[in-house]
Formats: sequence, C-alpha cells, structure tokens
Amino acid sequence: MPDGTSTTHPYPRSTDTSPDAVDSSFDVSKVTGNVPLAVKHRIGNSKAYFDSWIDPRFFKDSSYVFGRSIVHNFRVTEVSVYQKVNEESKLEGKVVIELEVTREMINGAGNIHGGCSAFLVDICSSLAVSALTLTTEGKEYLTVSQAINMIYHSPADLGDTIRLVNTSVTVGGRTHTCRTEIWNATHRRLVASGTHVKMKPSPAPKPNL
Repeated sequence: MPDGTSTTHPYPRSTDTSPDAVDSSFDVSKVTGNVPLAVKHRIGNSKAYFDSWIDPRFFKDSSYVFGRSIVHNFRVTEVSVYQKVNEESKLEGKVVIELEVTREMINGAGNIHGGCSAFLVDICSSLAVSALTLTTEGKEYLTVSQAINMIYHSPADLGDTIRLVNTSVTVGGRTHTCRTEIWNATHRRLVASGTHVKMKPSPAPKPNL
C-alpha cells in the first residue's frame, strides 16, 4: 500500500515532516522524546494531525467528525523510538498523551465510558506506529482497524486526568499491531488497556470494462 497519499485514498492532506512544512505556531518544546524535531511537530500537534486525516470529500464541516472535540483536548507529552528490550534488533514507537475526562466522555455513572476508552485506544495506539515509521522511513501508512481487544480495570471520574501510553508491537508488510494503557494520573491506577491490530487496506477493485 502507498504512503497514504494515493489518488484512491487522498488523505492525509500532508505527511511532510521537512522543517519547512512544520507549524511554527505549535510549541514543540512541551513534547519530550528522542525522535527528530519534525516528527515531534507532526505527532505532537494532535489537532492538526487528526484533522489532516479527515477526508474532505465527505466532511465539508469537520466539526461533525466523531470524537473530534475529544481529540482537540489531547496534550502529547512524549514521542520516542526505542530499541525493544526483548528483541534488540527491532525498534518500537512510543507516544504519551494526557487529557481530562470531560462530560462528552462519561457514562450515566459519571465515569469514562467503555466505548470512549475503546475509541481512545483506536486512534492513539496508531500514533505509536506513525512515530516509528516517520522516524525510520520518513512516512506513515494509511491503515484500517481489524480488531481491538479491551480490558477494563478501574473507573476514571469526570475531571480526572488520564494518561495514555501507546506503543507499537509489530510493524509488518501489511499488518501492524499496537497497544495502549490508559492510566488515571489523578488516582495513579490503570483504567483500561487495549491491543489494536491494523491492516493496510486492499487496493480498490478495478472497474469492469
């Protein structure tokens, strides 16, 4: 699959991580980690990052995109690429995100909804893969979810700060695996954890002549 900018899948609108392409208004000094500065700009500026994946063919008004207001509350605190502890010949990406639990994220009991936790795992785990491929290959890939497996450990209440620790597990020719731990930073306990399997989509079928 191409790098996400083919005519079949015309988004993201920009994956350019060259110094001339970064958003100078974004304060990258708040993002720690060992990746190149341009990768911090791309991943760390979460609002611009996720908006770049909105397909303008379908959303003239991007405010209607599911979860967009939650994403805009993200604070990316770290983007790194490390050598795997148990597989020294390979690297793994790591992205850490913090945000507060807001009203649009809770269930009737005032805790973060399990569906919202799954949504966070879906989009945030993918950032770890992007951090890795941007650092090692200079590009990121358009992928779609194949499976997300969730485990729920404890609640996070309205107003609590949660920290999402996202890491890549495997990055293959077509399948990527990543995982996320959602921590309650206010009460220092694990809220949920999830494993996410993604695939590069199949090419569009050729039209019958």
